[in-house]
Amino acid sequence: MNAAATMLADASVVAKRNLIKIKRVPDLLVFTTLSPIMFVLLFAYVFGGAIDPTGGGAGYREFLMAGIFAQTVIFGATNTGAGLAEDVKKGIIERFRSLPMSSSAVLTGRTLSDVVNNLIVLVVMSLTGLLVGWRIHTSVGEALAGFAVLIVFAYAFSWVMAFVGLLVPSPEVVNNASFIVIFPVTFLANTFVPLNSLPGPLRVFAEWNPVSAVTAAARTLFGNDGAIPASASASDAWPLQHPVLYVLIWSVVIVAVFAPLASRQYRRAASR
Repeated sequence: MNAAATMLADASVVAKRNLIKIKRVPDLLVFTTLSPIMFVLLFAYVFGGAIDPTGGGAGYREFLMAGIFAQTVIFGATNTGAGLAEDVKKGIIERFRSLPMSSSAVLTGRTLSDVVNNLIVLVVMSLTGLLVGWRIHTSVGEALAGFAVLIVFAYAFSWVMAFVGLLVPSPEVVNNASFIVIFPVTFLANTFVPLNSLPGPLRVFAEWNPVSAVTAAARTLFGNDGAIPASASASDAWPLQHPVLYVLIWSVVIVAVFAPLASRQYRRAASR
């Protein structure tokens, strides 16, 4: 087998190991899915009427779901960092280093297993969304493309969290640090409110925020971009005029920067 095939084979074994952990500790998946379900219900029925200028009805729920999807898969990427931090803390990374396996397989397998976890969460959230009135108004191919955009960006962001997880001393630090950064970034976007509700500087930030592009791309591909009046969410900013391309650019750049950084930090973490 050549080096690439060996790495993929080793990565599949590591990914299987991480997925078996979810099977043996189902609480991990239960609490991962409960949080986005609670967000859907809270924003749809509790805060929706105050946020949505049209009254928080079915239109806002369709507007809401793409934002909930985007926030959830980004927060889901923190599992990569927390899992790696835990492996470093318990000495499992050192055990991996002693095995005849590709050095990049641990990180690749970890990020791939979290893609599967995000897919499961998206399925559960989609069912919840259907129950509260969310609908897809485009073709099956476009809908799958919408979910693909979400997964691609989440996979790229998981490399950021992989680097953070190998850099900090414990899973608790990963969770606290990621919450401080990710929470405001996902809210300073078009995830839950129309862009025209934001003041000038925050609106500019939201327009160029990649989370806004992920959300806008999903809304368009699901056919939900007309859920609220166009004047409330319209923007001439280039990222929101070409959201899919903007997301792909960000995803490529993130992986190109953080995959090598995470690999280098992995070698340092294993030797300390």
